[in-house]
Amino acid sequence: MDLMQDTGKTLLNRRRQFLTPNQVADRLLVAPVTVRMWASRGLLRSVSTPGGHRRFRIEDVEKFIAARQALQTPALGPPTRLLIIDDDAQFARYLSQLINMRAPAVSVEIALDGFSAGIKCEAMRPEVVTLDLQMPEMDGFAVCRLLQEMFGKHKPRIVALSGFLSPESIKRIRQAGADACVAKTTAPDVLLQELGFEALGATAG
Repeated sequence: MDLMQDTGKTLLNRRRQFLTPNQVADRLLVAPVTVRMWASRGLLRSVSTPGGHRRFRIEDVEKFIAARQALQTPALGPPTRLLIIDDDAQFARYLSQLINMRAPAVSVEIALDGFSAGIKCEAMRPEVVTLDLQMPEMDGFAVCRLLQEMFGKHKPRIVALSGFLSPESIKRIRQAGADACVAKTTAPDVLLQELGFEALGATAG
């Protein structure tokens, strides 16, 4: 009987060291599907039970939370991490070069589709995201909702860009969570100001 009790206590203690996807989601204030996505992409360590269920060690979750909090610390001055989400590689390179010319210290990454955008956004935790509305498979509206789901109130500033703006599309993307929506043909200085480079945009020239 004592052996059975000891075995039961050991199993109970082991279970207390692990969390389910739903429990991790509650701690991070995100949807369980986001937790599973992090795990499948290797961003959050997990283990599998003999029955094939995903579980998370509490210590791994706490390390993940600490790393996210460090990246979520508000930066002073212009942004230092920016992600360009656009399937137009030529425009993405143009925008990246424009930012690098005005602010060489800024880390700029490019994602050419919505799926890779989610991975890069979680990995680099950009302070600002530019988001093309017209993309195949996963358009800008869907990506915007994904970022809202992934990061909640800690989401980056989202500046939607489009070559074909309409009052309806502006309304839709703002409802999806974008902070601003401008045309791709907007003057460079104005675009830079929307991205948070006010001083740089005002003095360039």
